[in-house]
Amino acid sequence: MLEHEAMSSFDVAFVVPLQGPAGIFGPSAELCAELAAEQVNRVGGVLGRELRLVPVDGGAPPQTVAAEVAALVDAGAVQGVTGWHISTVRQALAPRVAGRVPYVYTALYEGGERTEGVYLTSETPDVQLFPAMSLLAGERSARSWYIVGNDYVWPRRTAGAARRYATAAGMTVAGEDYVPLGTHDFATVLGGIERSGADAVLMLLVGTDAVRFNRAFGRSGLAARCLRLSTLMDENMLLASGAAATHDLFSTAGFFASMITPENLDFHGRYAARFGPEAPPLGSLGESCHEGVLLLAALVERAGSPDLQAIGANAGSVSYEGPRGLLRLRQRHVNQRIYLAQARGVEFDVLTQLP
Repeated sequence: MLEHEAMSSFDVAFVVPLQGPAGIFGPSAELCAELAAEQVNRVGGVLGRELRLVPVDGGAPPQTVAAEVAALVDAGAVQGVTGWHISTVRQALAPRVAGRVPYVYTALYEGGERTEGVYLTSETPDVQLFPAMSLLAGERSARSWYIVGNDYVWPRRTAGAARRYATAAGMTVAGEDYVPLGTHDFATVLGGIERSGADAVLMLLVGTDAVRFNRAFGRSGLAARCLRLSTLMDENMLLASGAAATHDLFSTAGFFASMITPENLDFHGRYAARFGPEAPPLGSLGESCHEGVLLLAALVERAGSPDLQAIGANAGSVSYEGPRGLLRLRQRHVNQRIYLAQARGVEFDVLTQLP
């Protein structure tokens, strides 16, 4: 009986931060993933089995997260992995599950992930950051940039890419600062921005670190002459920053909750009907987890098996439809549209689709 019950479900380690700076959007991510799992199960699950999410706190130390997920895989307790977590967690986790179970990573990241069996739903600098910098340089004369990031792989590698692009496009990087995750005091960073005379700040800060920076930036008066661009600024972070701290703040992403599309309106309706008016705000980072569950299910279904070789052989023909529309894979990355939005108080106004 126990063996029969174990085989009646397709279990997926769902790795999202429930603590630390990124914990601010963990609740939204959990609900978005749950909504996707229910959607998959309504149409028969994965290979006829109920898709179940096994939560793992992705806000724990990277090696702790990797060990917990590896133990689940070792025990046969999960047949796949998905979720939003920072790149240092992915780098610890990917080698532990490589060649064993499919892993769909949903966070925007620095690019370059090639580990066997890893598929990626979100944005990379070539399609997200560079077009946004170019547009703001032309439309807002943002030609001198100051980079502020957390001190780990995603901000540092993204900053390196931004420097190369700025040089090629005739822009300059006037300064850079990297702070530990969990930073509260940005006085030194703000002083550096002030002295640099930069036109724009590239924010590569996670969760509540970005919230604290936005509040300090708003109080400093720098917003009167210096715009901000973030590649990681969802609606929960914007709301926590407060309207007084979001003047001339831009964000670039593949999804914004304010987008008026049939797919997004349907997503909002299902989310509100399922979780009620008090649910955490929908945002791009939580929504990415919805995408992750849908893609993982589509990969296994198309292959007819959770076997990685079968999944890889069929991945090029996989498609799925979610809040971002009908999407397909290109070289294990989801090929999607990217947008630039500007904060209007605590909401995003989507300005344009980036080329």
